[in-house]
Parts: sequence; C-alpha cells; structure tokens
Amino acid sequence: MTENIQSFSSMLCDALGARIDLDATGFAEMMADDGVMEFPYAPAGMPARLEGRAAIAAHLERIGGMIAFDRMGTAVVHPSTDPNLVVIEFEGFGRGVATGEPYNQRYISVIRTVGGRITQYRDYWNPLVVLRAVKGSAPVDAFATVEVDHG
Repeated sequence: MTENIQSFSSMLCDALGARIDLDATGFAEMMADDGVMEFPYAPAGMPARLEGRAAIAAHLERIGGMIAFDRMGTAVVHPSTDPNLVVIEFEGFGRGVATGEPYNQRYISVIRTVGGRITQYRDYWNPLVVLRAVKGSAPVDAFATVEVDHG
C-alpha cells in the first residue's frame, strides 16, 4: 500500500507544486488536520465524505487492500482564478486485489489548499470501474434489477 500511495503522492506533489509544503511527503501529510475528502460518485458501501486527516488515512489503508495501483498517469493541471483552487485530471492503473480485474480509472479532482495543506479534495471517478475491479466482472443483465425512480 505504501508504494501505491507514494506513487499517487508524488504525482500530486508535482501537480500542486508550491501550493503544498515541502515537508508533506505523503498524501496524509498533505491534508490539513481538519481536511475534507469528498467522493460525489461513491457507490453504495463506500464513503461519500471523510472528515479529518486520520479518517482519510484510514480510508486509504482500506482502499490499498482492495485496489493495487501499478502506476499513475501524468496530471493535467487546470489552474483557476483562485490561487488556492486547482483542478487536475489524471489516470490510475492497477487491478483489484481479490479479483485481479483491471482498474484503469480516470479522475478529475478539485483541490483547495490553504497554508500549504489540502483543506478540501473532491474526487470524481467512475464507480463502475471500482465495482468491476473489487467485485469482478458482472454480466450486463445484472443491472436489470436496479430500480429507477422516474417521477
């Protein structure tokens, strides 16, 4: 897991540059003590919001037991008019630990920094890629049982 997070952390340090303190070498250290991480597309059973550095670090440990990253793609940085806000696009490549299924995910992350730390990290990704990697390939008709409220 440490290697997975280090690869991600290195990519993120490069993308955020001077917005992050140099002494913050890992992702958890980049987060403010009261930092928030949000996952707007989180599937059922996964958290949609984490509050605090300790909760984020614990979540990353759990994810490391589910998905093994082989490598991270180079981030494309989209600066904003707010110097404390940046949007990055990147890819992560790996596999589900239990299933061996591929995990090839594209991310868009909206990151707010204050005082050299990340205070808010909103992470957008495809939940179907996560489900396939951790639960295995599902037949297409497995989604036929999903009820949709049209009203």
